[in-house]
Amino acid sequence: MRIALKVSYDGTMFEGWQVQPGKRTVQGELERAAGELFGVPVKVAGSGRTDSGVHAEGQICHLDADTQIPARKIRECLNERLPEDVRVLKSAEAPEGFDCTRNAKKKTYRYRFYYAETALPLLERYAVRVREKPDLLKMQSAARLYVGEHDFAAFRAAGGSAKTTVRTVYSAEVSESRQNGAIIYDFVVCGSGFLYHMVRILAGQLFAVGCGKKEKESILSAYRTGDRSLLGKTMAAKGLTMVSVEYDPSPFPAAEE
Repeated sequence: MRIALKVSYDGTMFEGWQVQPGKRTVQGELERAAGELFGVPVKVAGSGRTDSGVHAEGQICHLDADTQIPARKIRECLNERLPEDVRVLKSAEAPEGFDCTRNAKKKTYRYRFYYAETALPLLERYAVRVREKPDLLKMQSAARLYVGEHDFAAFRAAGGSAKTTVRTVYSAEVSESRQNGAIIYDFVVCGSGFLYHMVRILAGQLFAVGCGKKEKESILSAYRTGDRSLLGKTMAAKGLTMVSVEYDPSPFPAAEE
């Protein structure tokens, strides 16, 4: 039986998603818990590989198990064996042929940063404090240039393994809110998929445009040339959260969506 899982985790104390010898990873914790539950080694596949320090609200995974435990009960059985900073939110028997990696249609990420005179402890774990106040309207205008199908070669870090750098961005929006004197900026982007460090580079470019260090037109030049130097810095990992992954059909019953 193939089981689909929806998983949330605080990435602060993890060395990313993927199993690495001698390091604490999300995949490693899930496979350890699943092995304890089913009594045999279990491979857990993920819809994407988050980096060290990156968080997730809705990472989708799957595993195969020969078990009499009802699929919806596997959630609580795994949570009894998992540490507090990773939790299975949903579990269900996956549709025929489901593969959480290959079948993903859309992925949504949020990058959060904030401007404040003093670092705020309740924001610091999940957002990056910036020292300059960016212009929201400039960032919103630049974000609109991300929408569509483009060659994002300039928006990736070295070390990625993607065979093509063309991706489709369905939406890219920036909003702001206020908390304890801080201005919080949320950049939310939905796309067909993302390259290595791509969302963090997209966010860094928006911040650079908002502060007047880059012009939004440099985004268009980066598409044409693939030149990374045209863009702003790569933002720190802790501000990034994987929000959701979409499938058609969904691996979870409609009543749970």
